[in-house]
Amino acid sequence: MTRVAVLGAGSWGTTLADLLTRKGEDVRIWAYEAEVVDAINARHENPIYLPGCPLAPRLTAAADARDVIRGAEVILSAAPSHAVRAVLGRVAGCVAPGTLVVSATKGLEVESLEFMSAVIGEVLPEARVAVLSGPSFAQEVYRGQPTAVVAASTEPSTAQAAQQLFATPAFRVYSHSDVIGAELGGALKNVIAIAAGILDGLGLGDNARAALLTRGLAEISRLGSALGADPLTFAGLAGMGDLILTACGQLSRNRALGVAVARGMTFEHYRAEHRSVAEGANASRAGAALGARAGVELPITAQVGDVLFRGKPARESVAELMGRELKSEQWR
Repeated sequence: MTRVAVLGAGSWGTTLADLLTRKGEDVRIWAYEAEVVDAINARHENPIYLPGCPLAPRLTAAADARDVIRGAEVILSAAPSHAVRAVLGRVAGCVAPGTLVVSATKGLEVESLEFMSAVIGEVLPEARVAVLSGPSFAQEVYRGQPTAVVAASTEPSTAQAAQQLFATPAFRVYSHSDVIGAELGGALKNVIAIAAGILDGLGLGDNARAALLTRGLAEISRLGSALGADPLTFAGLAGMGDLILTACGQLSRNRALGVAVARGMTFEHYRAEHRSVAEGANASRAGAALGARAGVELPITAQVGDVLFRGKPARESVAELMGRELKSEQWR
């Protein structure tokens, strides 16, 4: 039995905590909201982020992250990307050297443009770090529907440790060595999913969606290559697999955001009405800045940021993408 601390009780953190508890691990979860802590402990449910899904009775929650961390052999970091540094900073003094820290957050830190593995490395420099990424809606994982993801780390033994911890008969985990590729694919696919939702909200059809996904993947691959990722990563689970799911799936928060904006809702209004974070919004800003720093053009990412944060009409963004200078599809 492994003692696991889960930091973040959103839908994904709660689902993974439930999965590990049912597998037989000793799991405690930290939640920001007091009502979530109370509900998990008293009624074995998370009515805010995973409603209608009874949780394993052995799963317990706490409001103090340091209480959750003490004695943990593994930490699962599942807070939103904008909060990861602050949450880990609260517990840094309680984390033993060599502790396995697995990041399940798919995003970029807007201020530093860093991936979550780099943030973890700065806050917990003596930890072993792995990244869990791939096509995985929380509700389907909770229901035990077949899912395949990757556990990536620069150290093979660390990737394999995360692989062994999370793998179940319905949750297949592949080890992977390309941390940059896994994290970039997980972050920018959310941006492309918002764009896909915009197309759907405008009623622009299947041709447009197919073109968007193809060019979106090319955009992610261009930046990945510039940052040192393996281009083959983007043909796998953490690239194409996660992109297809998030851009086309009905459970996608990022796609839903795009649909709402295309139909006239402002991003501020949408954000005020939804407690769950659509990571693609901040990733559109951070991704565009990261591309500019690397000298890589990211036209779709830039247009999504303009629509969300600058109030640009969605149809105007689509028209600009379609009216760009004609080019060869081969970008190498």
